[in-house]
Amino acid sequence: MPKISKKGIAMPESPIRKLVPYAEKAIKKGIKVFYLNIGQPDIKTPQIALDAVKNNTLEVLAYSRSEGSEIYRKKICAYYKKQNITVDATDVIVTTGGSEALLFTLGSIADQSDEIIIPEPFYANYNGFSTASGIKIVPVVSSIDTGFALPPIEDLDKLITPKTKAILICNPGNPTGYLYTKTEIEKLKALVLKHDIFLIADEVYREFVYDGLQHHSIMSETGLEQHAIMIDSVSKRYSMCGARIGCIVSKNKTFISTALKFAQARLSPPTYAQIASEAALETPQEYFDAVKKEYVSRRNTLITALQEIEGVKVSTPKGAFYCVVELPVKDADHFAQWLLEDFNLNNETVMVAPASGFYSTPGEGKNQVRIAYVLKKSALISAVSILKSALKSYPFK
Repeated sequence: MPKISKKGIAMPESPIRKLVPYAEKAIKKGIKVFYLNIGQPDIKTPQIALDAVKNNTLEVLAYSRSEGSEIYRKKICAYYKKQNITVDATDVIVTTGGSEALLFTLGSIADQSDEIIIPEPFYANYNGFSTASGIKIVPVVSSIDTGFALPPIEDLDKLITPKTKAILICNPGNPTGYLYTKTEIEKLKALVLKHDIFLIADEVYREFVYDGLQHHSIMSETGLEQHAIMIDSVSKRYSMCGARIGCIVSKNKTFISTALKFAQARLSPPTYAQIASEAALETPQEYFDAVKKEYVSRRNTLITALQEIEGVKVSTPKGAFYCVVELPVKDADHFAQWLLEDFNLNNETVMVAPASGFYSTPGEGKNQVRIAYVLKKSALISAVSILKSALKSYPFK
């Protein structure tokens, strides 16, 4: 029998997707499943983006440039300018989703066994990207008691070694919904300049910031030009997860030229998806205002309902559309599977994402789940009611 690679064996399962077979079995039994496990918005994709593909008259679906269409990259820069981010089209590489942007970034800045420091919990696929790149994640734990704020900067400083190549943050955060303050960004800036390493910010949820707060991009920080790398995507901003269009943005020309070699190796990002993404940039502000209002309403509905369950702890997200919930159970992985296999309330149950997969420190997050509030309020109320009943019935506390 031919052997599978050690890297392949080490690749982690997705905590977001690994329970799908159990959900499918529940559905076959006639049980309705409320999907709170995955950040797939039910918000309608802007019609202008859909029409751009539907009405296109291309006769040859050709390759685009490896760095992406120049017209699209210029329009992206115009969008960024409105966000107080001044970059040129040559600072942008269009990728097949934010996932590819992260893979190209890690491949460009780190070698085998090099280290990336990440506050945890973090987007689960950072574990997978790092494993695929042969890179070691060095986690620093943030606490639900502080709303998952940046840990003391001294804690990060102590972790930096000659192998450290970057600090990676998600802002606003997935899975926590935490929004980094201007002061926290400035502390990170000082740290990466002190050690001459990169600061990578995954800013795909930039548009989703609540309560009158403001998003602070690392690309707006003066003096950080050679150290800042931004990851972005159209997936959440325009509810276009299936388009698979993202980008890398950096003013570090050596980094960009290196990342471009990775982009050339995969030839080009998808043409139709770039057409849709270019059109989406014309989406009026009213669309985002309405979407943000809807997410705030959903967040408030969800958090209020969760806080009424005895033994449950949850911090209020400041951005994105996720929250981490601490449950009165020992093993949230088992509980999440039990919800799908052995529990229903009036033929309905809930699918959540166990939070242990959003950590790389062994044992962390064992009693936590991530919930994505991407369903309508009525569905969220029903889902929390089911969760409350399930916690009362769960026999393995």
